[in-house]
Amino acid sequence: MLLASITAVALGLAALVWGADRFVLGASATAYGFGISPLIIGLVIIGFGTSAPEMLVATIAALQGNPALGIGNAIGSNIANIALILGFTALIWPLTSGSTLLRRELPLLFGVTALCGLLILDGGLGRFEGALLVTGLAAVTTLLVHHARRERDPNDPLPVEIAGQAPVALPRRAALLWLGVGLLVLLASSHALVWGAVNIATVLGVSELVIGLTVIAIGTSLPELATGIASALRREHELLLGNIIGSNLFNTLAVLGIPALLHPSTLDAEVLTRDYPVMALLTVALIAMLAHRPGERGRINRIEGAILLLSFAGYLWWLFTTLQAP
Repeated sequence: MLLASITAVALGLAALVWGADRFVLGASATAYGFGISPLIIGLVIIGFGTSAPEMLVATIAALQGNPALGIGNAIGSNIANIALILGFTALIWPLTSGSTLLRRELPLLFGVTALCGLLILDGGLGRFEGALLVTGLAAVTTLLVHHARRERDPNDPLPVEIAGQAPVALPRRAALLWLGVGLLVLLASSHALVWGAVNIATVLGVSELVIGLTVIAIGTSLPELATGIASALRREHELLLGNIIGSNLFNTLAVLGIPALLHPSTLDAEVLTRDYPVMALLTVALIAMLAHRPGERGRINRIEGAILLLSFAGYLWWLFTTLQAP
């Protein structure tokens, strides 16, 4: 049973990554075919699509009565995005940001993180909290689209970098085909991943929360790590940072919100005392590093990248020692 579960998780993660890539390709090409600007596609559709694996895993886990798995996936992915992906990438090449658009997204990220903290203070995520998070998702999406439409700064590097990654122009039928294929693969792989993860947690006597925080969160973040390294080497810092900020916004609002609407749950105590505080502190650190005045640039240098990576290692050690505690 354990070997079959590990195989299901490994194959599920691989299929999940491939399905997400095809889903994003289809969604982007479809939107592009309908005349939606590359900037809106880059800020909204791709950001939403890259969170689709976490969203589906959390939704399926909630429907099957395992909401802790999805909660761990959402929080763990946000932690990995900042501490692992940005930390490792900044070690390769220090990251800088002078984008007005990104500067506008930072208060949104802070507000969403604070809202999440307020909603989980009572130790649960019910349908009311889920509705607030999903409403916040709609509001943030609207704001991102509004900012993208109003952006007219010719010196803002983010639109330039997004334009350089313009969606592939596909015939509408091919775009819709990839959209459908990607969604079907995402659904099937999410089922396999949740099944394997729940079985591993049962056999090893580890909580589903921890499996979500580690195996699934890190596994779904590995492709973004590879993309982050490639972006850093191409000096596309704004694109990388925009993807991370957008992914964390969607993870917090959608990956926590949608399952809460479907299956209200009580949070493990560790979420309040360990996992959310780590996510919140890393978010504040990211905002502090990237905050800048007009005409200036935010920066994550190699020292700060090393601190982020050490923070991630320290968090994993904290999880390990918690498991070993009597």
